[in-house]
Amino acid sequence: MRAPLSWLREHAELPADVTGRALAAELIAAGLEVETVERAGADIAGPLVVGEVLAIEELTGFKKPIRHCRVDVGDANGTGEPQSIVCGATNFAVGDRVVLVLPGGVLPGGFEIGARKTYGRLSEGMICSVTELGIGDDHSGILVLPPDTPVGADAIELLGLRDDVLDIAVTPDRGYALSIRGIAREAAIAYGVPFRDPAEVELPSGEGRAPEDGGESYPASIGDPSVCDRFVLREVSGFDPDARTPMWMQVRLHRAGMRPVSLAVDITNYLMLELGQPLHAFDRGKLTGPIVVRRAEPGEQLETLDHVKRTLDPEDILITDASGPISMAGTMGGLATEIDDRSSDMVVEAAHFDAMGTARMSRRHRLHSEASHRFERGVDRELPLYASYRAVRMLAELGGAKIVPGVTHAEAPVDRAAVTMPAGHPDRVAGVAYGRDVVVRRLEQVGCTVAGDDVLTVTPPSWRPDLTAPNDLAEEVIRLEGYEDVPARAPRPAAGKGLTAEQRLRRRVGRALAGAGYVEALTFPFVAEKDLDGLQLPAGDARRRTLRLANPMSEEEPLLRTTLLPGLLKVLALNVGRGFGDVALFEVGVVFRPRPDAPERAPRLAVDRGPTAEEVAGLEAALPDQPYRVAVVLSGDREPSGWWGEGRPALWADAVEAARTVAREVGVELAVKADQHEPWHPGRCAALYAGGTLVGHAGELHPRVTKAYGLPARSCAMELELRRLGEPVTVRAPHVSSYPVAMQDVALVVDSGVPAAEVESALRDGAGGLLEAIRLFDVYTGEQVGEGRKSLAYSLRFRAPDRTLTAEEASQARDSAVAAASERTGAVLRGA
Repeated sequence: MRAPLSWLREHAELPADVTGRALAAELIAAGLEVETVERAGADIAGPLVVGEVLAIEELTGFKKPIRHCRVDVGDANGTGEPQSIVCGATNFAVGDRVVLVLPGGVLPGGFEIGARKTYGRLSEGMICSVTELGIGDDHSGILVLPPDTPVGADAIELLGLRDDVLDIAVTPDRGYALSIRGIAREAAIAYGVPFRDPAEVELPSGEGRAPEDGGESYPASIGDPSVCDRFVLREVSGFDPDARTPMWMQVRLHRAGMRPVSLAVDITNYLMLELGQPLHAFDRGKLTGPIVVRRAEPGEQLETLDHVKRTLDPEDILITDASGPISMAGTMGGLATEIDDRSSDMVVEAAHFDAMGTARMSRRHRLHSEASHRFERGVDRELPLYASYRAVRMLAELGGAKIVPGVTHAEAPVDRAAVTMPAGHPDRVAGVAYGRDVVVRRLEQVGCTVAGDDVLTVTPPSWRPDLTAPNDLAEEVIRLEGYEDVPARAPRPAAGKGLTAEQRLRRRVGRALAGAGYVEALTFPFVAEKDLDGLQLPAGDARRRTLRLANPMSEEEPLLRTTLLPGLLKVLALNVGRGFGDVALFEVGVVFRPRPDAPERAPRLAVDRGPTAEEVAGLEAALPDQPYRVAVVLSGDREPSGWWGEGRPALWADAVEAARTVAREVGVELAVKADQHEPWHPGRCAALYAGGTLVGHAGELHPRVTKAYGLPARSCAMELELRRLGEPVTVRAPHVSSYPVAMQDVALVVDSGVPAAEVESALRDGAGGLLEAIRLFDVYTGEQVGEGRKSLAYSLRFRAPDRTLTAEEASQARDSAVAAASERTGAVLRGA
């Protein structure tokens, strides 16, 4: 919201020395977000005066129209003689009043004007357009003033060319600040000065709050009270379509960020900015039958003022007549009933529409307007009668219209809810002793009605729909008394609180993977059906059973993820596309797995009480299972090449090792078995088991998956579920023996289909407690071991905690290990 200081001064009696920056500091202290203060026209310097065109000579022989003008500026030039001006604009005539900058003057942007010879004539200044004066965007011609404008008057003062403009970012809970009325009230409170409410106008005699008072205007009714609780119509006739918007209004609209269009439209926009009440004017001759406010019916369409034909949703809020929809309520009018350059009879509408319904309609149609921006945040319900009357009065005063007697006032009664609050509640919230008198005074300043002593009954004003609870009222007191007076005290943490075991585990896992060379990626939890297709998931896969968001951030990704891989694979593809081919990424996050027995819709809880145990149980039953998972993706070189030698590409074994790194943080050992599971390559996929529980998969991605995501060939991935690893245990460092290690190597020949993990497990079990570590260091296939066979060479480390092992003890432990492997896997010693 852009608020010119001169406009605010009309309604708040601010001291004369208050600048825009000083006011911004006070408003910021009161809780408003003033982003910038623009000093409009600060670089303008006079003489800038009003002149009357006395004569115009058309110069010929040039490629464009050039006119030599004689302009009377009174005594502003010090001589009283007319000024000679060369000008290229043609939209003015002899006798017109124009704005003239004399030699020595400076226009916005530091453009200094001097006397110079041009087109063979001396030009002593310049006739200005609104663009050159910085008060508009129309550069098609120069600014022509009303004929009664005094010649020689100072144009800087006359047009208000210098002004401070505050740009305020209005938060959703402070819709009242989307108006000069609301900001001026805050300014008056900040400086303790009187406030003049621009909405306080005396309505015509006999016109009251009841719909029947004062007679009706154009017939209208509310068809659905849930979308509109007040609807007001007034009529004018005989409006002059050629009437011009006065310059003071054009300047204010421009300063507030709106473009002047026509007098009728400018009046509705001006009052919306000043009061915060959106207004709309219909061409009376284009309406057919009574107006009804209702929801849309299936299949209805409306062409809006932006020339877009929209198919309406049954939840949309419409203003209709006998012909059908004529306006999207609170958002944008229809093209069929718009006022144009021939409209003389008008119907002015002001209403109070449902904030939630307007917001949903605006987002549904991607149609954001100044009106919807205000209705979404809450508009003063009491304004329509007064704003509409001010509108028709301005149409009469400025456009020559005649106000048609009567008003149509359709209303659905709404009770104003009171809030009960202990008088000392703000004191307890802030830790400051304000006292009852201060609390009452501050609440009354914002418009509340307060009754009671120790317990206050507070009725918020109609323009503050955000004040619904005691804490809202406490905030008003605290912000107006000053946040700087609230003492800064560190909170005292409750004993025994801290991270849970699951939270500590997730942090340990992240640190372990980062230490192993992986970079953490945080991806959005949203996917599309094509992402699951890219993973080559079969039709019956559980990961295809997803939840669709009711209001997704993007229609391209409307589903909640059931696996971490799509997001990571897209980040991997993004890095590869930027030239970073050697990538190792990980993510720890939740996935969303719908429960088979979950209800289709979650129950809607009441807002006037806490939920019952049954309602909480129903809500939890509707929620999806949300387990934490860990996933990694790799491509390119895992070990880079350099002067030290060749690098090593990332392999499926690296993905398996990442899973083991995670499992070690839980204190468990993973068993690895061959498997076939999308999206992995069927011959290079490992199933990961903790005990007998399947915890995840790792391996090389299927070629069709890498092609779908645009990844390098042979990219690898791993994903496992943390909770399936079991409860985290405290991992203690093993006792390190000071006695020497005994090394034993063994080469075993097994069938090529026997997994190396099974052989290793058998060796580990048979070696007994003296075994310290085991490592596979060579795999051989060839003629020496026979077709369909392979040789696995292991290095075994034996050590005793209390003595030096003898050669016989080490050999015996090795033989026991080989015997166990032979019994369980059919392994034989190579060369035996």
